[in-house]
Amino acid sequence: MDAVNEIRLALHEHSPMRSEPVDCVIWVRQDAVHANDYNPNSVAPPEMRLLQLSIQADGYTQPIVAMSEEDGRYEIVDGFHRNRVGREVGAVRKRVKGRLPIAVINAGRTSREDRMAATIRHNRARGKHSVDTMADIVVDLHRRGWDQEKIGKELGMDADEVLRLRQTTGLAAAFADREFSKAWE
Repeated sequence: MDAVNEIRLALHEHSPMRSEPVDCVIWVRQDAVHANDYNPNSVAPPEMRLLQLSIQADGYTQPIVAMSEEDGRYEIVDGFHRNRVGREVGAVRKRVKGRLPIAVINAGRTSREDRMAATIRHNRARGKHSVDTMADIVVDLHRRGWDQEKIGKELGMDADEVLRLRQTTGLAAAFADREFSKAWE
């Protein structure tokens, strides 16, 4: 893996996209990666389980963003929880051979203040899911044959949340082909 990383780094030096950190994702030994001491983000247990399922089922689709230190170690700027899954989930740790995917932030952005600001930007830029859109997805998955349990497992929701989302759009759909008296107008 070290040889593969060297090849990637050499290609990255000549890439027209070398100013973009994601142009070069390297696989770093877990013991060379450490958390920062300023990240205010926390993930609730249901979302942490969903992240674990996501990485187990889909693999690492987003690298951990880190700053390269002079001693060859890397400090996490974004991706602490992806880091935790890679370290703490045995099947994932084994699959990635004790390594973590790292994209290194641009060298000009390594001051503590820049790193702190980058961490907050990454955390806040994630956005939130719209209830209406999530309800449409849940109803569509149900129509496509997924039962409530599978929807809950795959989307990281408990049974009540799945039911509430199904009811949000499901009620109107359930009665769409019915005719009502004018008293309802």
